[in-house]
Amino acid sequence: MTSYSRESCGNAVGLTLRMAALSVAAAGLIYTINNYFNFWRGWPGLDGLFAQLGWFGLDPLPAALDGGAVALGWIQVVFYLGPIAGIIALVLATRDRPLRADADSLTALAAYITRAAFCAVLLVGLVGLVDMAISFLRVEGILVPVVGESLAKNLGRSRFRGEYVHYPLMGLSLIIAFFSRSLGFIWLALLIVLAEFQIVISRFVFSYEQAFMGDLVRFWYGALFLFASAYTLMEEGHVRVDILYTGFTERGKAWTNAFGSLLLGVPMCWVVLTRGMDGKSNLINAPLLSFEVTQSGFGMYVKYLMAGFLVVYALSMLMVFVSSFLSSAAVLLHEPSTSSPDGNGNLV
Repeated sequence: MTSYSRESCGNAVGLTLRMAALSVAAAGLIYTINNYFNFWRGWPGLDGLFAQLGWFGLDPLPAALDGGAVALGWIQVVFYLGPIAGIIALVLATRDRPLRADADSLTALAAYITRAAFCAVLLVGLVGLVDMAISFLRVEGILVPVVGESLAKNLGRSRFRGEYVHYPLMGLSLIIAFFSRSLGFIWLALLIVLAEFQIVISRFVFSYEQAFMGDLVRFWYGALFLFASAYTLMEEGHVRVDILYTGFTERGKAWTNAFGSLLLGVPMCWVVLTRGMDGKSNLINAPLLSFEVTQSGFGMYVKYLMAGFLVVYALSMLMVFVSSFLSSAAVLLHEPSTSSPDGNGNLV
């Protein structure tokens, strides 16, 4: 085989890998968005549409979809096929774009998702101090005299706090994360230490403890470990228990990372997404739909958000695993190395 033929074959493989990898990453985001339309807005979903049409051997629906629902189902089909078609067109229009450039873009996207999540947790946690104050007033029986009976009743409803307090703060975090890149898990770790410290002081010095105090620590702990996983993976910070990998050549490590990402990492992320969001009663959807709260009483109303942490974890890890796959493929295809991305690609 001539060098020209090898180069042509390598370019074709590179284009195929870019299309496939970017499509997998896009499908994860689209699946999450469609989950909202399926269970929050009542859209039929792809399975409902295909069952209505009798495709893929799906059982007929108990009640046929009306014309409006069928139209919404086709819109959801476009949600999937449109971005994937756009990716294929983009890849074909940028044939000379390196695999590492796409890998850097996915890493930057994971960075944005994680920054926004950290920012939301910080804002909700700080507002959670207000939740703690509300719970304290409820415990002491003085909330009604302070805010009135009607507002006190609404503040006792998790849906009210979620829709009118938590959701706006999460929307604000998306904007802050776009412009700011200084907020990260280091600040969250410090807040956890301070929160634990105040529990120790109040428990052992003043003999006072309430459920909302532990809720805040668990809320921040869950965010710290699940949100920081993608950053730690990118920085090779996870513990490797191996006796072989460290002795591999660069290409050997690339093969290992490529197959590990493809066969273990990406499927794991999809298992979290599909098992958690395949129905209303699943692990992620059920708490989010019901605005689930702790059963200990008079705690913070943030337990339902901790189920959403798994979505952030799965999406950010999916982006990093696909990025790792493309970076490894670049090594295997002898793509020239490029400079590292600037601070905008950092996850912190």
